[in-house]
Amino acid sequence: MKQRQLGKKGPMVSALGLGCMGMSDFYTTGLDEKESLATLDRALELGVTMFDTADIYGPHTNEELLGRFLKGRRNQVFLATKFGIVRDPANPQARGTNGHPDYVRNSVEGSLKRLGTDVIDLYYQHRSDPTVPVEDTMGALSDLVREGKIRYVGLSEVPVSILERAHKIHPVTALQTEYSLWSRDVEAEILPACERLGIGFVPYSPLGRGFLTGQIRSVDDLDADDYRRDSPRFQGENFAKNLQLAEKIAELAQDKGVKPSQLALAWVLSRGDNMVPIPGTKRRHYLEENIAALDVSLSEAEIAAIEAVFPFRAAAGDRYNAEMMRILSV
Repeated sequence: MKQRQLGKKGPMVSALGLGCMGMSDFYTTGLDEKESLATLDRALELGVTMFDTADIYGPHTNEELLGRFLKGRRNQVFLATKFGIVRDPANPQARGTNGHPDYVRNSVEGSLKRLGTDVIDLYYQHRSDPTVPVEDTMGALSDLVREGKIRYVGLSEVPVSILERAHKIHPVTALQTEYSLWSRDVEAEILPACERLGIGFVPYSPLGRGFLTGQIRSVDDLDADDYRRDSPRFQGENFAKNLQLAEKIAELAQDKGVKPSQLALAWVLSRGDNMVPIPGTKRRHYLEENIAALDVSLSEAEIAAIEAVFPFRAAAGDRYNAEMMRILSV
């Protein structure tokens, strides 16, 4: 397994991580704990070391799943989890944020217990809380580092202004933000800022929530409870326009003799050595396909061809529904 460093002073991890969210939430039809555990086991066997979860996934059940998996092999995994998005039990669609220092401490204790560990390798603030200065939140996270409860601090989906303020309080090891061919907004300001500050970048949804795999031809391909049905990019005219873009990527992949998912992942991997994408899957065969993307090399001409058919901000529709867009960045 190829290795990459998270930032200039961060740890070495596998060049491709594993997003675990879908094993427990948001794609709930067909959940199979046995297959999920087998996928985690296969990932470790293939050299994947960075596993990504969050307390919101379930909520809590994904951390519990990982906790069961990690028994007896905790030292083989670089474990990342997150806090800061709050779900309302009475309204499953509602989302809030909380960055208060006391909430940070309560959250980490809950995650440590569910994960069955005494330390979290990388602890992200999942979304900014506009009611709490980031300096206060980072101060609490810095305390947790000193106490040995977490090793590194990360942020997710924050603008450059907040990233810079946070980094002054305590080093930010990694920024996690959506990045793929159909979500390239970070190229304008975020990626240059990470390079300047020496912060690692962790792209989530590098396959465009599955759209870039070529497996989704119609919204009817999604299960009735699949959260993507509520995503603007999977609806109406947006879906039709995005499907045309995905088909062009599939054509380029066929010409190269690889799968569309592998071409899309190879493109993300080519954007910088400080990037560690975390494609999510709950099935072993998709995991193996994704890892094979590490062996796909792209020439400058091939990269230019990919970007010609899928240029900056080409995707139609917002990344999330209105409720999630509201808390996306503040």
